[in-house]
Amino acid sequence: MDEGRRSGRNGLRARADLSEGFGERLLGQLLDRAHQMPPHLIAPLVAEEIARIGGRDTSIYLRDHEQRLLVPFEGRGLTGGEPVAIDDSQQGDALLTMRPVQEHRSDEVRMHLPLLDGTEEVGVLSLTLDTVEENDLRLLRRLAGLVADMIVTKDSYTDDFFLTRCRGEPMSVAAEIQYKLLPPLSMTTPQVSVAGLLEPTYKVAGDSLDYVLNKDVLHVAVIDAMGHGLNAAALSTVAMGAYRHARRSDVELADLYRSMDTAMDEVFGPEDFVTGQMMRLNVTTGQLQWVNAGHPAPMLLRGHRVVQRLESPTTLPVGFGGATPTVSTVQLRRHDRVLAFTDGLVEEHKISGEQFGEQRLIDTVEYVSPLTDGVNHLVRRLSLDLKRQRGDVTSDDATLLVIEWTGGTADHLATPDL
Repeated sequence: MDEGRRSGRNGLRARADLSEGFGERLLGQLLDRAHQMPPHLIAPLVAEEIARIGGRDTSIYLRDHEQRLLVPFEGRGLTGGEPVAIDDSQQGDALLTMRPVQEHRSDEVRMHLPLLDGTEEVGVLSLTLDTVEENDLRLLRRLAGLVADMIVTKDSYTDDFFLTRCRGEPMSVAAEIQYKLLPPLSMTTPQVSVAGLLEPTYKVAGDSLDYVLNKDVLHVAVIDAMGHGLNAAALSTVAMGAYRHARRSDVELADLYRSMDTAMDEVFGPEDFVTGQMMRLNVTTGQLQWVNAGHPAPMLLRGHRVVQRLESPTTLPVGFGGATPTVSTVQLRRHDRVLAFTDGLVEEHKISGEQFGEQRLIDTVEYVSPLTDGVNHLVRRLSLDLKRQRGDVTSDDATLLVIEWTGGTADHLATPDL
């Protein structure tokens, strides 16, 4: 056995036995060193600290923008390699289940740990140890959580992580503008889960989405700007900026539409517009309210079935100066899901040349939903299946957003276990 493997034998357990607080000191040291660490030195820092617990062959995989592959991040001290498919790999299993996966080999264990920022799926941390015991998993999970936080923080002032996720495929200027404006594409709390996805990933221009959870109200917007390219991106940017400004001013939904419409009119001419769906969900009671500005009606899923199209009176698209919209309301049941989408999803044509249509979307949703676990998995699988049916062609922007309401309160999370 070589010297490196001899020193790594039972390294995690042996070092943890040195003192009761070894794990806490290790994580604290990693956090302290990371504060002012330049982004390009994060990789060797992580590899060095993992070596201190007897780990080796450390790899950091980042989820690509299309959510199909996990791409190895390159850096000193990290083991590289080829991208791996999320749907056909141990690393992908860890990402999709949000739980560690142990790959047992003849005399070692390859650990795959999901890198989660909250519930945003950043990627996967893989490392090899000689043995892993149940008590070791707690330290490894905390280590992976800290690495995920470091990546998300450093991502704000480096292009390295963004370019890794692109896998070398160029992204249009319009798409870069849109992606920089997006919130995390998934969020899960005990009361509500949200997941979204935009296509075509590297050329999307006019579609956008936004959400925030303010106390017990989830605010959501899905918009589709007319046209393509930079003009559509500019329309979407102004509309979404006006939406956020009005939302933060705590105006009612009907007034929110008017604020967006006024902003669009000030910047663009009368022929430029965006369609939109603006929603508010009380995550305690399950009451959903929304206004429709020329947008496709969302769908209500219950028990893996589409039970209702959430039809409502519509007003003109934002920018046309339409009448004050009607606010519609529906009471959700626990575990109901709401699917919002843009028209590019249903107006695309299948391989046969026939328009895709909403019924085809409904059929696909009802087929895919029972096969998935959680809204993240549903949105990703649904997007892949729909794209496959279209022959991997997306000629117009197409956006999916799914909300699942689980109800109750989250107050218990603020009370520490004693």
